[in-house]
Amino acid sequence: MNAAERAARETVVAAMRELGTSGLNRGTSGNVSLRFGDAMLITPSAVPPAELTPDLVARMDLADEAGGWEGPRPPSSEWRFHRDILRARPEANAVVHTHSPYATVLAIGRRPIPAVHYMIAGFGGATIPCSDYATFGTPELSAAALAALEGRNGCLLANHGSITVAPTMARALWLAVELETLAFQYHQALLLGDPVILTDDEIAAAAEKFSTYGRR
Repeated sequence: MNAAERAARETVVAAMRELGTSGLNRGTSGNVSLRFGDAMLITPSAVPPAELTPDLVARMDLADEAGGWEGPRPPSSEWRFHRDILRARPEANAVVHTHSPYATVLAIGRRPIPAVHYMIAGFGGATIPCSDYATFGTPELSAAALAALEGRNGCLLANHGSITVAPTMARALWLAVELETLAFQYHQALLLGDPVILTDDEIAAAAEKFSTYGRR
């Protein structure tokens, strides 16, 4: 592999390890992908972050309907929604999927995250939607994820976890942390009673500042 591909694979490895050390994923849960030309580089199935190396990252042709892959290990079982998101969102180059605790709790409750904090503006609107439920790894889950991500940079997956998408891996990771933080804040606010939800105008004012805010 050339130097550019090696660097891209190292980005995938570093991202998966960051998700593990931050507590957003545990064990072998979650996965990440990165666009590389006409292909995507995606974490392999069932490899703990500490054991992941650039050579183990799977490569998949984005145009391949059958899901063919190159590498010593098969890609994540969630390769389909990674591929379909990268196909549908040309501005996105990175996809991060976590089973982070509070986001997953809300996903189990099928609760979208409302505008409880202005940081939600970083996700493209006044809510973080929750998708319909579908079995992991299926075309139905991919379709549900794409629907929930319409106009958004992140969503919850019903009874499953969360997804964030961005032009760079650094930005997608930042959004994953912010999504989990918002999920925690909303969960805790629900314990207090009825959270006060920001208005659309208040979120729109915050959104104007987000083009240059956060990790790039």
